[in-house]
Amino acid sequence: MRSVKIAIGVGLTVLAIAIAAVLSQSPLVVIGSNAVPASKRVIYEAGGKSFCQPGGTLPPRTSAVRISAIAKIGPTVSVQMLSGTHVVAQGRRAAGWGDAETVTIPLTPVSHAVPNARLCVKLGPFGEGIALFGASTEMAVGNGRVETRKEFRIEYLRTGRQSWWSLIPGVVRRMGFGHAPASAWAVFLLAAMMVAVAVLALRLLIRATGRKGTRPRPRAAALTCALIACLNATCWSLITPPFQSPDEPSHFAYVQQIAQTDELPTSQGNEFSPAEMLALRDLHQPEVQWHPGRQPIESAAEEQQLQADLAMPLSRAGTGGAGLAATEPPLYYALQTVPYELASSGSLLDQLELMRLLSALMAGVTALFVYLFIRETLPRVPWAWTVGGVSVALMPLLGFMSGVVNPDSMLYAVSAAIFYMLARGFQRGLTLRLATAIGVVSAIGLLTKLNFAGLYPGVLIGMVVLTWQVARSSRRGALLCLLLALGLSASPIYVYAIANALSSSLTLGVASTATGQASQHGSLPEALSYIWQLYLPRLPGMTNHFPGISSPRQIWFDRSVGFYGWLDTFFPAWVENLALVTATLVACLGLRTLLALRRALRRRMVELVVYALMGGGLLALVGLDSFIGFPTQVGAYSEPRYLLPLLPLFGAALALAARGAGRRWGPVAGALLVVSILSHDIFSQLQTIARFYG
Repeated sequence: MRSVKIAIGVGLTVLAIAIAAVLSQSPLVVIGSNAVPASKRVIYEAGGKSFCQPGGTLPPRTSAVRISAIAKIGPTVSVQMLSGTHVVAQGRRAAGWGDAETVTIPLTPVSHAVPNARLCVKLGPFGEGIALFGASTEMAVGNGRVETRKEFRIEYLRTGRQSWWSLIPGVVRRMGFGHAPASAWAVFLLAAMMVAVAVLALRLLIRATGRKGTRPRPRAAALTCALIACLNATCWSLITPPFQSPDEPSHFAYVQQIAQTDELPTSQGNEFSPAEMLALRDLHQPEVQWHPGRQPIESAAEEQQLQADLAMPLSRAGTGGAGLAATEPPLYYALQTVPYELASSGSLLDQLELMRLLSALMAGVTALFVYLFIRETLPRVPWAWTVGGVSVALMPLLGFMSGVVNPDSMLYAVSAAIFYMLARGFQRGLTLRLATAIGVVSAIGLLTKLNFAGLYPGVLIGMVVLTWQVARSSRRGALLCLLLALGLSASPIYVYAIANALSSSLTLGVASTATGQASQHGSLPEALSYIWQLYLPRLPGMTNHFPGISSPRQIWFDRSVGFYGWLDTFFPAWVENLALVTATLVACLGLRTLLALRRALRRRMVELVVYALMGGGLLALVGLDSFIGFPTQVGAYSEPRYLLPLLPLFGAALALAARGAGRRWGPVAGALLVVSILSHDIFSQLQTIARFYG
């Protein structure tokens, strides 16, 4: 226990120093531009191209240039600032950026202004086009000919003169705008909850690694992990501005459609209710989305206008459109009508915040079942259960996605529950009660989000394996368990297919459409090659679908380090490199544990294969969905949030890594791991605050 306390103390000291150092720095500020508005797409370039255009005056001490451009997975971007033919500044941005409608490239600073500068851009190889936004003008070039000149927007940035310390009062004031409740006091509530999260996590860890008589009971530890995750997601709900998370306007419109009309959405249109559309306008949601550097409400006058418009008796019933969310199953949205109705006497933002709190509660359920899953899979190392459970509870991506209105939050909870139930079956045997629970939870998963279909085949195989184990002693009981679980789990599929058949629609609706699109898009070998390369290095003989990109590193790992807001907020490259070093050390410790437990792994090989099939099914589903949009979009669903249903496996991997440090130093390694993830969570929140309120 003493070593663990020392490790925690050292970790917190380093964290405090790092926060102080970061806040002592100054943010980048815009100091000039080429005066071209980013009003429309003017250029669409392929990989390997180079092009130049006038850049106006390059201000002195410019340290970065921001270009209005977008790609799902951006290529390497190299820029040079020229004065005549002389290069006065240059820089490079590595591949992997994307989703935001701007890309910022660091430059070697210049000491003096450069008038009539010229900007040259070179794009690295990549598989999709990159769109650049700006304006086009027509110019007479003689002989009655007119030439159209297309220019994209350029902004010049440099480090400001004020540190983040001096900007804190303004940040706190702006964080009080555009939220429910609209008060700067919410920031102090946020700080208090984050302190509570840290105290609960570290106190639980110290107790779990202490003497046997002082260790918390498993049920109390599991509930504490749930509380930590719930509080952390609540913090994220206060940090993330309303409707500034993936598809939240569409998900809110879906709930509103059910609550106001008792009907499901009828289209994927983006014309929501008048009340929501007005709120989106006053919150500057379209202008802020995908545009780092632009912020939501910044003044008291804008806040007053928002509150006045929210108080107007506008209709909250839409025309049936719910954007991309319209194709999703209805269960999550039906549950969200409860907080929506409870806050119906308040403003639309009151309803949104209460709905976010329900999602935060689901994060607690996720952490609870992750802890229980690790307890079943590693029954002999109690302190490792806490390391894995607390680490998952503190994960910033879980907190971010569970702090907004999005069915992913419920999908994570349901997936964690099904992993736990299967693990319990493998460790303690299948019973009629457990089979019923697996069937019911699987049905809930299919009614929550279509992505659960990726886990479903592995769940079915797991049920067959568990039934076969029980059949050794009772064939009749085993068959009853299997039929009950299969019948309950597949009931949503039966109902959906019958309803579509009666309405003369495709039998499996969206699933049938996606299957048809995939079969028409390309051959099976091409699809398999694409899915392989989406996650793993390309094998010899495969067509390169991701030129210039290391998909495991630049798509999945780097974006797991930070991908917040409307997927437009992330960390600098050096943070991703530091995270890669840390992850490599953790992986080595985990591998050491697996080697030490290789005999036990052989005995549990069937169980591990079931988990692998569940994970592989989800990866294949995400890859297939991405393949449908290929090559227009190289990685349409290349977002780490889609892999969070596998959080129980991630938590178990972290527990194994901590155990890999040995019996004496394992708890210390676990403590350092938890402090590292806590630090990641805090800096992720600070990064998001800087993006929207700095």
